[in-house]
Amino acid sequence: MSPRNKQFKDYRSGRSEVRREPSDRGDWIYGRRPVLEVVKSEKRHLYEAVLPEEGRDAPEVAELRGLLLGRSVPFRTLGREELDALCEGGNHQGVAVRTGGFPYISLDQVIHDVKEDPNALVLILDHIEDPQNVGSILRTADAAGVTAVLLPEDRAAGVTPAAVRASAGAAEHLRVAKVVNLVRAMKELQECGVWVTGLDFGPDAKTYTALDFKGRVGLVVGSEGSGLSRLVRETCDFIASLPMKGRVESLNAGVAGAIALYEIVRQRG
Repeated sequence: MSPRNKQFKDYRSGRSEVRREPSDRGDWIYGRRPVLEVVKSEKRHLYEAVLPEEGRDAPEVAELRGLLLGRSVPFRTLGREELDALCEGGNHQGVAVRTGGFPYISLDQVIHDVKEDPNALVLILDHIEDPQNVGSILRTADAAGVTAVLLPEDRAAGVTPAAVRASAGAAEHLRVAKVVNLVRAMKELQECGVWVTGLDFGPDAKTYTALDFKGRVGLVVGSEGSGLSRLVRETCDFIASLPMKGRVESLNAGVAGAIALYEIVRQRG
């Protein structure tokens, strides 16, 4: 048995004896696709992993096993009940990894990327607190080719394990910055030639398809309950609205952001 694998078989009981790491640092991320993307992105430190017993691996598990071996990441197996408890009942598919925190970038790095790209697209999330919504919109952001994502440091969900799972691991491939003051960050982007559009309603709002999203663009998506905060809304260059034909007055933040992002993709051909 490879010394990298931390499974030690107890032949008297027929069960696996798990030798645990002395440290409990890091976050557990689970599910085949999220874990695979975490490992493939090579952004985080990987402490250890849990895999099914070696045998007839599914393609994703086989790929993951090879990547872990290549990076000398120790892995082990756990019984289903123990893994269920570790993942708090989530759909782990027999796979989990303990990692270091998400590597956020600085606002200066975002500004640098924007200056280098005449078609930069920056996604700005205005105090979205639900990690499922954050994960959903980050998944779309990756698919839409977003340059960078801005999050406020307080009263907002970050790139947590729950957000990574909701993004199916796509969050691992994005450049994300946390900022102390969202309005100040927006103004710095505007000084670099970024035209910032916020999604909201009101007499000053234009239909989202009527705006020109070519060139350097920032898109602001507001929180689930109150939408855009007052100062953020006032700082936007444009306000865009999505037509609502039904009785519900607003869309889920992740859905609204996805619609607007793909309008930007459509306009850019």
